[in-house]
Amino acid sequence: MFGFTHYRLKKSIIILPLTLLIYSNIQSQRPNIIYIMADDMGYGDLSCYGRKDYTTPNLDKLASQGVKFVNAYSAAPVCNPTRTAFMTGRYPAKTPIGLIEPLTQSKRDSTFGLTSEFPSIATLMRASGYETALIGKWHLGFLPQHSPIKNGFDYFFGIHSAAADYISHKSGLPGNRAHDLFENDTPVYPEGYLTNLFSQKAVAYIRQKHNKPFFLTITYNAVHWPWQGPNDKPYADSVDFRTGGSPAIYAAMMKRLDDGIGVIMKTLDEEQLSSHTIVIFTNDNGGERYSNNGGLAKAKGSLWEGGIRVPAFVRWPGRINAGDVTQQVAITMDWTKTILSAAGAKTDKNFPLV
Repeated sequence: MFGFTHYRLKKSIIILPLTLLIYSNIQSQRPNIIYIMADDMGYGDLSCYGRKDYTTPNLDKLASQGVKFVNAYSAAPVCNPTRTAFMTGRYPAKTPIGLIEPLTQSKRDSTFGLTSEFPSIATLMRASGYETALIGKWHLGFLPQHSPIKNGFDYFFGIHSAAADYISHKSGLPGNRAHDLFENDTPVYPEGYLTNLFSQKAVAYIRQKHNKPFFLTITYNAVHWPWQGPNDKPYADSVDFRTGGSPAIYAAMMKRLDDGIGVIMKTLDEEQLSSHTIVIFTNDNGGERYSNNGGLAKAKGSLWEGGIRVPAFVRWPGRINAGDVTQQVAITMDWTKTILSAAGAKTDKNFPLV
């Protein structure tokens, strides 16, 4: 971790990991926690981080309601290692799956994945009395033992792969694509744009009756290729997902992501959960072709700033002052530590964080 910083709350100054209060009251008073991770978003892709050709009003509002980080970093410049780092709270290379990138549906990669041998943040949160759910992109293995359900999540709705067609919900290499949308471990076939479906499932989960505090991880695949807006057609199975797109399509993808997160925040208000819910927003690595990397050098796949510096902000009404901006340096594993600390969850002594 990068250590602790002092952060002024409304009534006191408390030493906090990554500016978040370590919430150590009795279990019934522990906060709900929502961790939202976007995919392949550039550092400057939100209007509150400098994007000029479109706006992201809901994410801008969320950033303004809490503390905004200007020096947040991903654990790696590509998808899978960063997700490994978040799930384990450890540097990616300490877990076998964190060394595989890109993780594909090929025979070569099929045996790699996260297993219960390595305790995940969901496993630790569930052991501490939280309900756990993952909605969105998994990208940590394809075999039954790699399932989110086998790694601490009570509920899963999403894709297993690195990328899927937003319309047809298929993934895989050209000429060898297959359906990739699951509820728990069962394939499901709803119609709809993936970003919309993930937002809708998150809203439905929040509205459920919860007998325990919940830990909800929402890992959108937006704005990762294939670059498709909500009104576009599916890619033909023979066409490479990395082709196509345009600045206008990218803007439409960002708008649908922003709209969905706005609905999620509105749902927290309607359910009177906002003051009792920590919301963390960040991203897995730098952006690609249509991204704005904020003037930083290079992009996804590079260890230069453009490949690893990401937007990030945290909201907890009544606990974190609105409108703050911090220079505190943060990395993916810090979010894991912060979440576990806020929940009062214990780590596994055999797998120390970082």
